[in-house]
Amino acid sequence: MSRTHNIVGVLLAATAAIAFSLRAIFVKLAYEDMSDPVTLLALRMIFSLPFFIVALALYRGPPGGQKLPPITARDGLALAALGFVGYYLSSFLDMIGLQYIAAGVGRLILFMYPTIVVVISAVFLRKPITRRELIALAITYAGVALVLSGQLDKTSDNFWLGVLLVMLSAATFSVYLVGSGEVVLRLGSIRFTAYATAAASAYCIVQFMALRPMSALVLPARVYWLALCMALFSTVMPIFMMAEALRRIGASRVAMISALGPVATVVSGYIGLDETMSLVQSVGGVLVVAGVLIVAAQARAMDRK
Repeated sequence: MSRTHNIVGVLLAATAAIAFSLRAIFVKLAYEDMSDPVTLLALRMIFSLPFFIVALALYRGPPGGQKLPPITARDGLALAALGFVGYYLSSFLDMIGLQYIAAGVGRLILFMYPTIVVVISAVFLRKPITRRELIALAITYAGVALVLSGQLDKTSDNFWLGVLLVMLSAATFSVYLVGSGEVVLRLGSIRFTAYATAAASAYCIVQFMALRPMSALVLPARVYWLALCMALFSTVMPIFMMAEALRRIGASRVAMISALGPVATVVSGYIGLDETMSLVQSVGGVLVVAGVLIVAAQARAMDRK
């Protein structure tokens, strides 16, 4: 592969990581005008769905003319299940949790997902955890403890509920990542992502119609603009950029570059939301990122063998 090919992959992964991180900022800004994650999630996916439909219509297969296999009934069930776990349930839990905790704290907790993938793979796929991964797990969870310790003397009534919900969001996203590997290889990353996200959009819309009256859509114009920005800049754009980055530079390098995400959220929260983190919490955040980078470096080393 050419140097330019790899540089483009790195730039795509970095831009996608930052764009994904801004989702929490958009959510917190929207909550200044409303407090309904069901409606906000539905708006996000309603605005996202047309882009995925167009992507499916325009997609002509991977470079080189390789023909992808048709989607079977089994593939359809897998797409529906993975779309539910990865893009609907994980997003919904995250949005509820962000009602109660700061955006920066939420991103650091959510960023634990690579270490959770290691644990799930060990328990259910019988993949042994290496010594380096054990060290990474210890560092990551020590970092999370430090991040949360800053709230022990000023905990709001629902702070720990928010922490639990975002942790569950990270766990469900990890299940999605572990379960999607085989399906992605069979269907191709672009096609898989578009169909799984389209399924998640349907879940979000059905949930809204079942739980909320149409009058719930009567919201300030600012909420609609934030939902549109969330859909375009923190959902559609980074999903496809990340898929192309994965193709160019591989999953382990993308995982390492994704460490930019929590940092970007903390900085954005400081600038746009007046959020702050204590020195102890900042040290914890560095440990979380360091632990995830160790896991990513381990994966990269294994890929080279």
